Amino acid sequence: MLPKTTRAAVLVAHGAPLEMTDLPLPEAIEPGAALVRLHCSTLCGTDIEIWSGKMSFPGMLPMVLGHEMVGEIVALGEGTLDALGRPLKTGQRIGWSESTCGHCHGCNILREPVACSSRGYGFLQRADRPPYAISGLSQYAYVTPGAEKLVIPGAVKDTWAAMAGCTAKTVLRAFERAGNLRTGAKVVVQGAGALGIFATAAARLSGAGTVITVGAPESRLAMAKRFGADHTVDIALGSEGIVEAVMAHTDGHGADYIFDFAGAPSIGREAVGMAAQRGRIIVVGTTDHAENPLSLGRVMGKELTFHGSLNGDIADYKRALDFFVDFGSRMPWDDLFSAPVGLSGADAAIRAMQAQDIIKAVIDPRLS
Repeated sequence: MLPKTTRAAVLVAHGAPLEMTDLPLPEAIEPGAALVRLHCSTLCGTDIEIWSGKMSFPGMLPMVLGHEMVGEIVALGEGTLDALGRPLKTGQRIGWSESTCGHCHGCNILREPVACSSRGYGFLQRADRPPYAISGLSQYAYVTPGAEKLVIPGAVKDTWAAMAGCTAKTVLRAFERAGNLRTGAKVVVQGAGALGIFATAAARLSGAGTVITVGAPESRLAMAKRFGADHTVDIALGSEGIVEAVMAHTDGHGADYIFDFAGAPSIGREAVGMAAQRGRIIVVGTTDHAENPLSLGRVMGKELTFHGSLNGDIADYKRALDFFVDFGSRMPWDDLFSAPVGLSGADAAIRAMQAQDIIKAVIDPRLS
């Protein structure tokens, strides 16, 4: 007997406490779809921006937060396959990508899932319309036919697999967009949240010669050191001080690769200032559309290359899972996560992330 409803923590107003409620589940599972009992969700910075109202658009509420999640299949629609064309089975532990339509310009002409014009993020699904529950802060999630599904390798923990669904795949896609790191390169990571710390680790594991993490607070910079940073720079120094510190740590030459995982208004100017000749600047964390002037003369004079990198697709997700299989013992990944709480603790976990008291909140809907 399939469950008819799922308990969920619903955001009804930005900054307001989450409301515990029961949401309907489909009476029948569509071909290509799956119903999953969630094992855990890890909260992303985007979840916090949506909760606070920093990221908002008309008609998005009410909604269920959470787009990094992993769970166990409890029911399948006819012919439901994984991303590699293999039949799925109940009881398997899976993760999945945001749904894509498969027939728009982005999907079929660009062959780029992140450019899908109908990309189905959880935060585009209202909690008062079918299929209601496709996100993480829920006991069950309905995985739509257009979402590509992957069986999670046994060596990958639930928390790692959940984080692979956004944080890890976003970072690895950005590294690929940069052309992959040159061995011995000097790398700056702007931002010391989960993305920045994971990027710090990835840079170290990829053979970077010098890794510098820029951010705050001090506790997160200390964590960045544990994940491979040779140097850290506190944003309290201000833009000029940050650039001066990076130049000092790179013998005055600047950084070969600069990854924006912070999104502050000063990020672009600082990146241009600290970039080495022919350096590459990869913009990942800047999501607003504000005009932040850059010195194009310095961009030209240094022959800089800019890359934008948007989230990630199912290929990036697969690479992220493989990354944890290969490098699971190389970094203290578990230190990124808070102690798991149930749905009733999700609101407090969000507020703790907002206050930067924790890096990565973990919600286990199986807990009380």
